[in-house]
Amino acid sequence: MLGVVPSPTLVSDAVADRLRLFLHRMRRESEDYGPDAAALVDSAADTLVGGKRLRARFCHAGWQAVARFDDRRAEETTALWDVCAALEVFQSAALVHDDIIDNSDTRRGRPAAHRALEGTHRDAGWRGDAAAFGRSSAILLGDLLVAWSDDLLEDAIGDLPHAAAVRREYGRMRRDVTVGQFLDIAEESAWSVHATDSHVERALRVVSFKSARYSIEQPLVLGAAIADGGEEQLDALRRFGHPVGMAFQLRDDVLGVFGDAAVTGKPAGDDLREGKRTVLVALTRQTLEASARNLFDEMLGDPELTAQQVSFLQATIAESGALDRVEHMIGEYAVEADRALSGARLDNAAVGDLRDLARAATVRSA
Repeated sequence: MLGVVPSPTLVSDAVADRLRLFLHRMRRESEDYGPDAAALVDSAADTLVGGKRLRARFCHAGWQAVARFDDRRAEETTALWDVCAALEVFQSAALVHDDIIDNSDTRRGRPAAHRALEGTHRDAGWRGDAAAFGRSSAILLGDLLVAWSDDLLEDAIGDLPHAAAVRREYGRMRRDVTVGQFLDIAEESAWSVHATDSHVERALRVVSFKSARYSIEQPLVLGAAIADGGEEQLDALRRFGHPVGMAFQLRDDVLGVFGDAAVTGKPAGDDLREGKRTVLVALTRQTLEASARNLFDEMLGDPELTAQQVSFLQATIAESGALDRVEHMIGEYAVEADRALSGARLDNAAVGDLRDLARAATVRSA
């Protein structure tokens, strides 16, 4: 049974408040752009609705682990909540671009941003290719969200004496996830020229840069940096956050193949249609005979896969033992993360919260 996840409502509500104020300001400052640009600003605001606020929650948890180690009554500051909000804005940017790259039609059960903008073009009766407009506009939308996240960050840390440390961590996060996204794209083609027994290691590198550091480790360290944490404290949070992030993405990969569309908000087997070269796929291919592997490769990445073909690939993955091996890896990463917290100079109550957050991130159905 899952533990009680620390204050998800508190974090979500606080972030929502900061985003509401920020969006009000952005709308006011965007009035000079004219009515056509309002569609872009509205689309940016729409991407910030919903979501698990995972990065904000880990940022808050990192702050709490350090700030309340020295002062149990330390209270959250506007700077903390604004950095949490900046993380969520950057996450929205990443998702907008991710959906273009993956040709995904939906996000959180609603049209993906490029599809929504395509609809805006069509509803307005404009001339030209609505789909091309949607894709091009969504690229710019993602860029706008990145700019907004920078604005929020700078607003948040401008008066902090240790702002440079926070800025360095945020910059590293942006670089890592951008390169990680490229590695993910590259692997969908590069796998074919590399030995099969190297594919798991290559897939794990993608997991580390695209997700583990960005989703868990760096938000934790950002929160700790806002609290002016020492190097020993930041190191403990890194050693905890990275394996949690690895387990989080491996769980996401499992859900991308076997998840319930009604829960995940994305079609069942979407990762199979997109041809994602995940650890799950790499482990499966290692066990297959040449003819079966060739058939598997031929089907993987076909956007027109039928429900029956998806079921066939799901069965192949499960029967190969790859699913069980990934579940075992998730468990091992969870143990590694738990050990990193033992004896760490972090607030005891916050350590318990971190463990609950780790369970919630890795044992989930969406």
